Amino acid sequence: MGMTVGLVRGDGRGAADLRPVTITTGVQEFAEGSALIDVGRTRVLCAASVDTVLPRWLHGQGRGWVTAEYAMLPRATSDRTPRESAKGRVGGRTHEIQRLIGRSLRAAIDLKGVGAHVVHVDCDVLQADGGTRTAAITGAWVALSLALDTMVARGLLKARPRLDPLAAVSVGVVDGVGMLDLCYEEDARADVDMNVVMTGDGRFVEVQGTAEAAPFSRAELDALLALAAAGVEGLLAAQALALPDGPAPGALG
Repeated sequence: MGMTVGLVRGDGRGAADLRPVTITTGVQEFAEGSALIDVGRTRVLCAASVDTVLPRWLHGQGRGWVTAEYAMLPRATSDRTPRESAKGRVGGRTHEIQRLIGRSLRAAIDLKGVGAHVVHVDCDVLQADGGTRTAAITGAWVALSLALDTMVARGLLKARPRLDPLAAVSVGVVDGVGMLDLCYEEDARADVDMNVVMTGDGRFVEVQGTAEAAPFSRAELDALLALAAAGVEGLLAAQALALPDGPAPGALG
């Protein structure tokens, strides 16, 4: 399977272009940190809540915890999807995604610096057009960063713990063309579909890649990861713009 880059896509983007990204902070008054992220037509509300009650298994470990929940509203998609709460259980896809969000955030933060606190980050998809899990990670990082500032301001922490820049993006091969930040229509017919979570200094937290048809080569994998790295750099810049005193995005290698 060969791969080229250089197509003009249905929405007018080039193959290596992100969709327009907007991150609005402070959208939930009572959350310690909140962010609404729009990536094209995908829209995810992320809220970080601080809890001073540790689960029993964390007692005496000298560190806090960051965890995440993910849900899609019934009309986030073209047809209504029943709430999972109405079914009485969380579906396998939802469970996988919220574990991914939690793992990604924990990889970026100094949990010892969080102290005896748990930060719950809720990610609710208001509208879905592909890339909901990657948008959730990118927005959740902003909400978490704001929550840490709130914890310091309220005296819950003496100092802000280390939080490395972190963002996530999708890449894929559609009709033989390597593309960045797939919308739903592209994702649905992709030959290769991949989600990449990266830190600001170019390290990988997670790479989820699948060939939907023919296997892909190492060269094609490297090309997709390079596309993802460029996309993450743009997302880091959007995060920095959303945080008045936030860290500058790292240089990706």
